[in-house]
Amino acid sequence: MTPAFDNLVQRLRKLPGIGFRSAERIALHLLVEKPDSLGELEQSLARASASVRRCARCGSLAEEELCAVCQDENRDGSRICVVEHVPDLVAIERSGSFRGVYHVLHGKLSPIRGVGPGELNTDTLLARVAAGGVAEVVLALSNDVEGEATCHFLSDRIAAHGVAITRIGFGLPSGGGVLFADSYTLKSALEGRRPYL
Repeated sequence: MTPAFDNLVQRLRKLPGIGFRSAERIALHLLVEKPDSLGELEQSLARASASVRRCARCGSLAEEELCAVCQDENRDGSRICVVEHVPDLVAIERSGSFRGVYHVLHGKLSPIRGVGPGELNTDTLLARVAAGGVAEVVLALSNDVEGEATCHFLSDRIAAHGVAITRIGFGLPSGGGVLFADSYTLKSALEGRRPYL
């Protein structure tokens, strides 16, 4: 192929979830099969880059100062669900199971990777809690060592405000069996058990 094509494939590979074959297919699609769509994609990227930013309150995506969730007066502002990334927020919203508001950390604590509290969106969360009116903070962070460390860090700072701190449950996925679960998932499922009736 050409150097420009190879460069495009390499750029596409840097996107999350895109491997070499997918990047190559996307590049061929844009350049050979549907070159008309390339201009539309360029325009969409330019518009999004110019208008999309972080919500000043929660850190989600917004085109105004506040995102749609933070602007929605029908949401329960006394309950804040803390997530690592915007896609986590989208997944919870899609489930329709939470009617409170959110806070996006944009990562989790990871000393090995050089991610400390200063690299995360923690100060605005703590300011929201300190301002009052928050009854519960739901920690919806990943079930790994870094997620647990982040939960401990946040709960230590939130507890002083008399706010209930909860953690989402973990366990077997719907339709999944015990046989196929890893030991960490099984441990979480057993520790998070609750009365059946």
